[in-house]
Amino acid sequence: MEFELTKEQTRIQQSVREFVKKEFQKDLIMEMDEKHEYPVDIWKKAAELGFIGIHFPEKYSGMGYGVMENILVAEELCRGDSSVGACLILADFASEIVLHFGSDEQKAKWLPKVAEGEVLSCGAFTEPDHGSDITRMETTAVKEGDEWVVNGTKIFITNGGPLAGFYSVLCQTDPDASPGHRGQSLILVEADRPGVSATSVGTKMGIRPMYTAEVVFKDVRVPAANLIGKENRGFYQVLEFFDESRILIAAQGLGTAQGAFDRALAYVKSREQFGRKIAQFQITQHKIADMATKIEQARLLVYKAAWNFDQGRIDPKLTSMAKMAAGRCAVEVCDEAIQLLGGYGYMLDYEVERFARDAKICELYEGTKEIQKNTIASAIMGKLK
Repeated sequence: MEFELTKEQTRIQQSVREFVKKEFQKDLIMEMDEKHEYPVDIWKKAAELGFIGIHFPEKYSGMGYGVMENILVAEELCRGDSSVGACLILADFASEIVLHFGSDEQKAKWLPKVAEGEVLSCGAFTEPDHGSDITRMETTAVKEGDEWVVNGTKIFITNGGPLAGFYSVLCQTDPDASPGHRGQSLILVEADRPGVSATSVGTKMGIRPMYTAEVVFKDVRVPAANLIGKENRGFYQVLEFFDESRILIAAQGLGTAQGAFDRALAYVKSREQFGRKIAQFQITQHKIADMATKIEQARLLVYKAAWNFDQGRIDPKLTSMAKMAAGRCAVEVCDEAIQLLGGYGYMLDYEVERFARDAKICELYEGTKEIQKNTIASAIMGKLK
């Protein structure tokens, strides 16, 4: 059993830290948060350095690394800043669906554009009336000749909007299937197709620079070749994607927690109250100890889940554990960071309040913490008679 990163993995970590130190400017990021502006310039620079799609094969403009290297990048980016970091690590969101299930033509056309920072990719699964329940889809794709005609509405779509290149849309293709999820398929819909429209969902609590949209498909026609993978296997393909993407969101939570911890630790070492540094008070030391322990516990789960995936062992229980634990860690550590900073923790200029706002999403998207518990319990208990 090996608990050390390889020299190459350590080098990747260091490269991301240097990038963060150079490019993540606090005043600019605060402005982006206030104005809900996507960090386009930083995204482009991250792509140039190979941080976007680092786990894509080299022939698709990636670097041929695995999930482990991808989550190391994610952790460091979100440690540097929870808002901009989230935008960067999800710039290639759901592109893994094309990577693992798409045709050679789909991969060759879209994956390089994502890795090179030309477009953002999107997974369009969630619907207004169904939320976490993706076993039921109102969005339909009907075969007409050599085309699919897509109709429906998706909500809370990450990256949906002006920079989107394409949507991997989960649609009902067999209305007579029972249960319904056995008749779902994934259709690749280019963002500039007639009938596709995206509007912002509005002001969010956190991850404000990130595009989050309601996307409407109205009589959108795409070639039959835009089917991703096998017809009526879309639901199962999305579940397999979640087994990978949830590790990434776990890394987002881990990095967000570490970033808040870093700022809180620096503060308590410099802040004086009652005639001495507040770091000298035992209650402060105990808080720091608890925060550090929670982060290390989450890190072990996240790293194990990533390593396990790279070994070809798909374990939904482990990935859900990692996401649930890291998301909770982020929320709790960021809350404690605010408490350590006191009134200053409530102020925008000290950043931890924004980390706290950003942390909560890790318990919501890619499956709520309750959905993760369902997955974990189901794997442990099996089918009950």
